[in-house]
Amino acid sequence: MGADSASPRHGETDASGAEVLGNIVWHALTRDQAAFASGDGAARRFAIGFSPLLGFADPHNPDFDAIAPRCAAGERFYCLHWQGPSPPGWHIEDDGRICLLVCDEPGGNCHDPELEPLTAVHVPQAMALAERTRPGPFGPRTIELGEYVGIFDAGRLVAMAGERMRAGRYREISGVCTDPAFRGKGLARRLVAHLQARQRARGEVSFLHVMRDNAGARRLYAALGYRVHLETQVRVVVRR
Repeated sequence: MGADSASPRHGETDASGAEVLGNIVWHALTRDQAAFASGDGAARRFAIGFSPLLGFADPHNPDFDAIAPRCAAGERFYCLHWQGPSPPGWHIEDDGRICLLVCDEPGGNCHDPELEPLTAVHVPQAMALAERTRPGPFGPRTIELGEYVGIFDAGRLVAMAGERMRAGRYREISGVCTDPAFRGKGLARRLVAHLQARQRARGEVSFLHVMRDNAGARRLYAALGYRVHLETQVRVVVRR
């Protein structure tokens, strides 16, 4: 794959779908989830407490000066697509490759009786599970962005997944994680299958992000009907 390789799916005949998915953070923050955004001009971020993601009108030439006043010193953010040098006032803490996958063959069960909705009461457990498993950017208010569900063992949250970004008919599944002591039991598969079935019933197209080198997760998602739509750069940047 090239720097940002993509191919249209789902019978798209125009560039709209590819354009939305090609800059999904920006489209989410300026469209369906603008109420959760902070910033103006050519730069946006999810408000404090939500997932620490930055979105730019031109993601390959991000306007960090525009978003800097909305970011505190020491805050860490995830930024897609950009490959340039570190801008003044910012530090690149991590750098990698990530794949955006789109579900071509949605299926699954909407009515898994063991899955429980996550609410504000569950935030401490959700944050603790995210800290143990590192599923990607996750904040204490992330579960407000969509439907989040979990699996509990004796009252303890041991697996979860939910809906984060939304732009048009595209709906992201995110925060997929399982406590190490409960892996190998198919919990992540059940969670993702439940969410994508719910999304399909609403006429939405499921997508998700996974690090390129996470072979286990990619096998799971392939078995659930996901295919690589694009591969791109992901960076963790810190405001000095």
